[in-house]
Amino acid sequence: MKLRSALVVVAVVVMLFSALCARKAQQAEKIPRIGMLSFTTPGSEEESRRLAVFRQALRERGWVDGQNVAIEYRHSRRRDERLAGLAAELVKLKVDVIVTYGTKATRAAQQATRAIPIVMLTVLDPVAAGFVRTLAHPGANITGSSEVSETLSGKRLELLKEVVPHATRVAVLVDPSHPTNVLDLRSTEIAARALGVTLQPIEVRASGEFDSAFDRITREHAEALVVLPGSTLFLDRRQILERAARHRLPTMYAWREGAEAGALLSYGVDTADNYRRAAHYVDKILKGAKPADLPVEQPTKFELVINLKTAKALGLTIPQSILARADQVIE
Repeated sequence: MKLRSALVVVAVVVMLFSALCARKAQQAEKIPRIGMLSFTTPGSEEESRRLAVFRQALRERGWVDGQNVAIEYRHSRRRDERLAGLAAELVKLKVDVIVTYGTKATRAAQQATRAIPIVMLTVLDPVAAGFVRTLAHPGANITGSSEVSETLSGKRLELLKEVVPHATRVAVLVDPSHPTNVLDLRSTEIAARALGVTLQPIEVRASGEFDSAFDRITREHAEALVVLPGSTLFLDRRQILERAARHRLPTMYAWREGAEAGALLSYGVDTADNYRRAAHYVDKILKGAKPADLPVEQPTKFELVINLKTAKALGLTIPQSILARADQVIE
């Protein structure tokens, strides 16, 4: 009996020890964590759509959020001064990689860590910004996708002129705080000279300046509007487009969300595809690749979106040649 009791005690001890070891092993087996840093507001339509594309692209590569990978989201909600603190939070969490949206978010992440890999999105000139040595050989802890902007600005004016051939005076909303707007405007001016168009550049730094901007546009008799890339001009697009509709101004935007919100046209990089490519970088990094060895990619997908509802409201007929080139037509 004593031997049997001793054996039972030993078995119980072994079981408890095994359970304890299994629990410790489970705790030690941490799943990879991805930090995401953006200037946007969580839950917005465009942000939700892009993040869905990112998660789906991860899933296609075997990474499922909440199962074998965890995603930590940090949004500055348009307050750039919060980016540094949010980047520091992700570093403190010891995430395995940080995905950044935009130049300012990438700068904050770079200043927070030179060790954790960073995958940047929509950075206009990562070499000039000091994020990478060259596009082919990044050389540090940052890689991802660069953006093109000024080379597209002239094309946007050309497309707008094709749809509104009578327009000889075109207003241009410029955000002087945006990294590339000087070059964007210069490219638009070159195209304007070739097209015989007079440009009316108007600087806008905050949404509180929209009314005065459109007062100027009206006084100077602009017949169409081009909105250059910029976070304020993108995030406040509905306010801008409400005023453009009120003044019956055919408007060209740089992103599809502009046309979806009521702009006549949009032409630019397929941002959702950039998020898809970001998942490709994250996958490689989680499997052991170094950012220094992963070349920075330039966008290859551009999309033209036409809003026929807006065209009808403005009494415009979209040429068949433009419709044939459209990636999406909004009825």
